[in-house]
Amino acid sequence: MSVKRTIAVVTGSRADYGLLRSVIHAIDAEEDLSLALIRTGTHDLPPAHTSTEVEAEFEVTAAVEMQRPDQIGRISDVIALGGGILRLGGELSVIEPDVVLVLGDRIEAFAAAAAGAVAGVRVAHMHGGDRAEGIADESLRHAITKLAHIHLPATEESAGRIIRMGEDPERVHVVGSSAIDGLKVIAPLDDELYEEYGRPEIVFLLHPTGRGDDEEHADGRRLLDIALGAGRVFALHPNHDPGRRGILRAVEETPGLIDRPHLRREHFIGLLRRARVIVGNSSAGLIECAAVPIRAVNVGPRQNGREKPGNVIDCPEWDSVAIESALRRALSDPAPAYDGRYGEGDAGPRTAELLASFDSDKHGLRKRNTY
Repeated sequence: MSVKRTIAVVTGSRADYGLLRSVIHAIDAEEDLSLALIRTGTHDLPPAHTSTEVEAEFEVTAAVEMQRPDQIGRISDVIALGGGILRLGGELSVIEPDVVLVLGDRIEAFAAAAAGAVAGVRVAHMHGGDRAEGIADESLRHAITKLAHIHLPATEESAGRIIRMGEDPERVHVVGSSAIDGLKVIAPLDDELYEEYGRPEIVFLLHPTGRGDDEEHADGRRLLDIALGAGRVFALHPNHDPGRRGILRAVEETPGLIDRPHLRREHFIGLLRRARVIVGNSSAGLIECAAVPIRAVNVGPRQNGREKPGNVIDCPEWDSVAIESALRRALSDPAPAYDGRYGEGDAGPRTAELLASFDSDKHGLRKRNTY
């Protein structure tokens, strides 16, 4: 009888949890795998407190503190990152997993990858090889790639980038994006909730790009004014990156705007199925919205470099005239059919199967650049 491999899945925020849910379920269901779920990052922060959502669905093996309430900024992130590496290392010494699985480019994923790689635990990385400026996202994502032993990119283009970074092609396995998993079975939001959210035509979701609060506030308010001039708007609060307070202030001071700190994934996707466009700079506009499909007006530099499917209308500069034009087009032209670049919704099961069956010799702890 084969010994089960223990997979420590690390979730650090509402963003990666929505994508990891199908993967966690698949690992938990795989008979040759044992799941250890580590919750960290911003899950415990108010007002969303998404830790309760995680714990309602899964048994959490360990909770690791990183960010703290009211501590937002680049230096605060450095302190959270350092503490995260230390505490995650301690948990890994107790759990003794065979693999640490992380997704994306956030400081929580980097902390877990660094702790795992230094501790001698194989690191598996989902959504490696993508490009997106974010704040420090581009650097962190590729740094995680160099720490990882098993690469699970979402697209062929990302896989090619990983290989060009000097990673062994035998370690690279395209599984698709788990953001697509389960979308087909999520129904449009029911009438009661849609009415509660103001029957929006436009979903507003703008994350900070690391600038000062005043700059983020000014652009957030400008984008909200443009959106409200085009139709009914529902706003979601930004993530906890530096600059969050500025965007949040713009949302909270806008009269008559309906907003929420967070929506469960089923409600978020259900809302997208009833709205006509998402505006802002969330990666959901480029991935989930492509598959729904719904138009996305992507504003500013946060997603610069990322693959942009046909549903996206890009406004890389904060040009009000261009944004207004893009929003009018988005509201008048239906989104094109999904082109399949992020897979067809089976990334979770494919990831679990690969983690249960990968060749330990081909995915060893010792790594060497291929050039």
